[in-house]
Amino acid sequence: MKVLLVKTSSLGDVVHALPAVTDAQKKNPDIIFDWVVEESFAEIPSWHHPAVRKIIPVAWRRWRKNLIKSLYFGEIYRFLKTLRQEKYDLIIDAQGLIKSAVIASLALGIKVGYDKNSAREHQASFFYKHKYAVSKDLHAIMRIRQLFAFALKYEMPNTTPDYGINEKIFFLENDNEKYLVFFHGTSREDKCWSEQKWIELAQFAVDNGFIVYLPWGDNIELMRAKRISQQNQAKIRVLPKLKITAIAALIRGASGAVAVDTGLGHVAAALGAYTVSLYGPSNPKLIGAIGINQIRLTNFAQLEAADVWQALVGLSK
Repeated sequence: MKVLLVKTSSLGDVVHALPAVTDAQKKNPDIIFDWVVEESFAEIPSWHHPAVRKIIPVAWRRWRKNLIKSLYFGEIYRFLKTLRQEKYDLIIDAQGLIKSAVIASLALGIKVGYDKNSAREHQASFFYKHKYAVSKDLHAIMRIRQLFAFALKYEMPNTTPDYGINEKIFFLENDNEKYLVFFHGTSREDKCWSEQKWIELAQFAVDNGFIVYLPWGDNIELMRAKRISQQNQAKIRVLPKLKITAIAALIRGASGAVAVDTGLGHVAAALGAYTVSLYGPSNPKLIGAIGINQIRLTNFAQLEAADVWQALVGLSK
């Protein structure tokens, strides 16, 4: 059975779709997925091998900035040509947005997705042949798992999410180094933890014999990482700009991680790393990181660095 999955963004949302692919593969070992995903996150579906056969990158975030240029240079045409190369037994839009529903509608096969009361944008449901009611009170991972179960006609497993990641693909160079990874950057300012508290947390780590690695995604995050590292640049290290798979390899070898509400925190959870996730305005009940070695702390404005450090130490005991 050939299924096209449309789940384009964001980073955390793409990671959230992996357990549903695992469920489907376990129920039907012959199932094959092709996956339409935003080009920035195209590495992630490849982690679920061999269930994901082909990845079809879409560059909507870039195209919308200059649609005429994208049309002129043929990028959109090439995407549509790839999208329509073959007919699928089923096309699942797990995003529930108008843009993802339009992409699904352009592919060849039976389109399914959330009904109008379940989709993030209710107009998206107009594009599907089969529409399913999935409670918005469920965690995002469970919503996608339930959608897959309805669409592929099996009972959703009552199990801890299995991301199905083939960890053999991650190459790690510093396998003898004792280090932690701090994911301090996120998409919204109100989801950022106090910079001073990151500095204090990094000092706790150094005092306990750890090196701290600081990834970053844009110039604002880079400047923050440099300020956090100023107290001890030999032990608190700002990383170069890395691809997602390289960061995943770093996570896999880490003694632990601390993350705010950010996509890379979901990657850490998916890889089973000891991770403390910090939440302020967002609701972890619906979108929080889920993993076997995960702890979620809320109301982070009230948390001190010592509280987070103790939570991280407690996880690894």
